[in-house]
Amino acid sequence: MSAAAARGEDVRTPSSSSAVGPGTGRRPLRGLLPAAGATLVAAAGALVAVGCFLGLYVRPTSDDWCAAWKARDLGILGIMSDFYTTQNGRVANAFLSGVVFGDGLAGTKILPTVIAVAFTAGLVLLGCHFIRFLGGRPPVLVLTACAVVVQALLYFAGTRSYQVLLWAPATISHTLPSVIGLWALLLAVRTVRHPRPAVRVAGFTSAFLIGFALGTLSEPFALVSGLLAAAVGLLSVPLLGLARSWRPFTWCLLWCSGLLCGLVVLYTSPGARWRRAQQPDKESMFSAGELRGTFDDWLRMWDSVTGQWAYLGAAAVGVLLGLATALRGPPPGRREPRRTVPRKVLIALLLLPVPVVVLGSFAVVMGLRSGYGPSGWTYARTWTSFLVPMELALCGYGTLLGAWGGRWLSGRRAAGAVLATGAVAAGCLTLASVAVLVPNVQQLTTTTVARSVAWDAQNSRIRSEAARGATDVGYRPLYIGGLAEPFFTGSYERDWVAACVSKWYGVDRIHRR
Repeated sequence: MSAAAARGEDVRTPSSSSAVGPGTGRRPLRGLLPAAGATLVAAAGALVAVGCFLGLYVRPTSDDWCAAWKARDLGILGIMSDFYTTQNGRVANAFLSGVVFGDGLAGTKILPTVIAVAFTAGLVLLGCHFIRFLGGRPPVLVLTACAVVVQALLYFAGTRSYQVLLWAPATISHTLPSVIGLWALLLAVRTVRHPRPAVRVAGFTSAFLIGFALGTLSEPFALVSGLLAAAVGLLSVPLLGLARSWRPFTWCLLWCSGLLCGLVVLYTSPGARWRRAQQPDKESMFSAGELRGTFDDWLRMWDSVTGQWAYLGAAAVGVLLGLATALRGPPPGRREPRRTVPRKVLIALLLLPVPVVVLGSFAVVMGLRSGYGPSGWTYARTWTSFLVPMELALCGYGTLLGAWGGRWLSGRRAAGAVLATGAVAAGCLTLASVAVLVPNVQQLTTTTVARSVAWDAQNSRIRSEAARGATDVGYRPLYIGGLAEPFFTGSYERDWVAACVSKWYGVDRIHRR
């Protein structure tokens, strides 16, 4: 007996399949996956960077005009009071609008960069937790590729790219909530299992407070995140074996309670009551006719989403992440044992994103139809609330598929060639999904920059006329992103955009130029 064997070490001959197979299966991927990750970071990151850079060319339009003058003249508390009493009750939305517009237009120019950086960091950190849960070591480069690909698809694969990333009122209402929710989830992961009671209490308190704020920030996100938290909370009941204590359930319960309280404050506010009073009488949203119309709108919305095949890039980049996880993880025979979860509970957890996205999207369409009528479903900026979990689910399923395939093929004959082929195919599909977004980004760039030049020239002229004492100045509408501009209605008295432009420039009236 050798000394190594006497010490209990695993002594295997080089000819054994477990010693040669994994290394042989993984070797072709060691250079391929980092190269693919770097390529995707460069390609998708370039698109996201262009979107951030375009923030410098953002100029006011539609709701911008109203938020800008209110933040300047009323201050943060004033605009919060205005939203609560006369607008819509979204006090957290008003607070963020006051912060963004508090220093003139500077906040709108840096907001896209703030969102992209915070989103990227949050997605990478969430991916690290997910990979550790799978028993692997997080490949940071591929995780970064996943983060920027998911963002590129979110910003540019839809029909309202300008509104999703560059238009501050929409990003505050519908893009920023997903970033806040992501970081709230990371906070939950850090605090729920913390050994110190004070940290856990702080995490639970934060869950309620953040949920309350989001309930007064964005109704669509509150609906989707509440549905997700309720489903996770039910699966986290200790009797089902997914969680060892009631802490995850408690966190989800407090999150849902915060959202509900926020929505109640919003719905009962004087501003929300006034807004509902302006709408014509119609059937209840739960009537047979309205439900049938909502279902038709929901189908039209999903026809638009599924018509954009680029979203498959989220699953493809997930496959690359899964292969990288299998490559960096411990050999199959040396993985640390995991806690056993009943198969039915595990299946329910894996399938959870499907009903959340389906039911959440239906709830969003129902709310849009109730608030904006039959054309409400076309307000694609609100789709972000369920597109983010949809893309993350696609990426997660792709990761599971890649990790399973990598481990199943590891050690088999010709595994290296099969894995390398799969990695190349996934990388090419992801790169193609990013490439198909380039025309949209080019058009967005041209439109945004051209409008900024025209807007600056007009702004200089109007300010000069106002400085000379003019009370009625000419304004030429500069349309972008399908948003309203002055003179969008035939009645000047009902033209709220023109009224806000007048207050921004300190004049009594504007006329079409």
